[in-house]
Amino acid sequence: MTPLLAALRAAVGAEQVLTEGDLSAYELDWRKRFRGRALAVVRPGDTAQVAKVLRACAAHGASVVPQGGNTGLVGGGVPDASGTQVLLSLTRLNRVRAIDRANLTLTAEAGLLLPLSLAAEGSCTIGGNLATNAGGTQVLRYGNAREQCLGLEVVTADGQVWDGLSGLRKDNTGYDLRDLFIGSEGTLGIITAATLKLQPRPAATGTALAATASLQQCVALLALAQARLGAGLTGFEVMNRFSLDLVARHFPALPQPMARSAWTVLLEQSDSEGDAQARARFESLLEVAIEAGYIDDAVVAESLAQSRSLWHLRESIPLAQSQEGPNIKHDISLPVSAIADFVARTDAALAQAFPGMRLVNFGHLGDGNLHYNVQAPEGVPGQQFLDQHEHAVNTLVYDAVCARGGSISAEHGVGALKREELWLRKSPVALQMMRAIKQALDPHGRLNPGRVL
Repeated sequence: MTPLLAALRAAVGAEQVLTEGDLSAYELDWRKRFRGRALAVVRPGDTAQVAKVLRACAAHGASVVPQGGNTGLVGGGVPDASGTQVLLSLTRLNRVRAIDRANLTLTAEAGLLLPLSLAAEGSCTIGGNLATNAGGTQVLRYGNAREQCLGLEVVTADGQVWDGLSGLRKDNTGYDLRDLFIGSEGTLGIITAATLKLQPRPAATGTALAATASLQQCVALLALAQARLGAGLTGFEVMNRFSLDLVARHFPALPQPMARSAWTVLLEQSDSEGDAQARARFESLLEVAIEAGYIDDAVVAESLAQSRSLWHLRESIPLAQSQEGPNIKHDISLPVSAIADFVARTDAALAQAFPGMRLVNFGHLGDGNLHYNVQAPEGVPGQQFLDQHEHAVNTLVYDAVCARGGSISAEHGVGALKREELWLRKSPVALQMMRAIKQALDPHGRLNPGRVL
């Protein structure tokens, strides 16, 4: 591999080709489930250098694993254990290239932050979010990463550069290559820049917690909120009691302003009107919900600091669960109308099959996406439970999801973690078309091998 390393150093500079020292920040995934060993970590500084790296790897037959902020949850952005793969870190591609105020667009490189609202927003990158079609807490209003992107710049497997950075909202000149690369997890090309939609800043926002006794009531509250707030409903998150119990256990300094109930809803509205009108509309919604019996209690944030505190509760759940120990994660989506039945029946089936297991159930009810995670019984080592029961738990949960027309991956992607499940649950026709696309764009299988397909 010495000639390849020499070519990589010539492409990006010797100081940006890392081969020695502690590379765990690149070789170990966020959940610490997947650890690999890279031939080299290469940190290009612009698109031309990315293209040179891809051409060098193609010439020497080396596979490439692209990586943004390394915040993925499915093992899609770290190398394997062979020591032969090139880890392509894109964090140095961090320039804003253009802002078009009249067109409401921003063109930025892949290593910057994307204006999505999600737990990893402090460290995830535009390229990584687009590669996985990330979601988050504001999908209800603004859509996934795909809906926020108008154009891409992509380096192909053989080192060519496709400039598709158009800011056009209408362009029907052939196949939509942009949407092909978004969500492909670096298996078809390397996203180096994107043109993103901008949104007007809301004149007012409102945030509230609401206590409910059942998930059916959460669904009823969602319908009421959509009817009364319309497009102003920006976020609608649900958290079961145990998820907030974990936050209280591991982050006792965080205030929880209401007694914990079976389910807690976090609502947010964004309004183009002033604070007084927006707050009146928001409080009216909560009053109607209480009168209808959908919620038992509610707390409305009185300031931006209080709003951030309420969101901090929700965003601390993944960290609290990590502190509790290894767990079996499910990032699933279902029709909203099917969620209450799915949770009731699947909770019961899991409790019968795995006595004492604990469910950390939270997520984006507004768009049908739950993080339906199974924690080991109290006193049982989490890794032991995962090693013994992960396959059986996954089978039970995914069977229930698919029986209701749902998806086994809503926003985290497939990566290495769910690759076999995808083969089992995706239709043969869909898999055949996906393989044909992969073969056409990466015939030698060098881009992020072992992921998705």
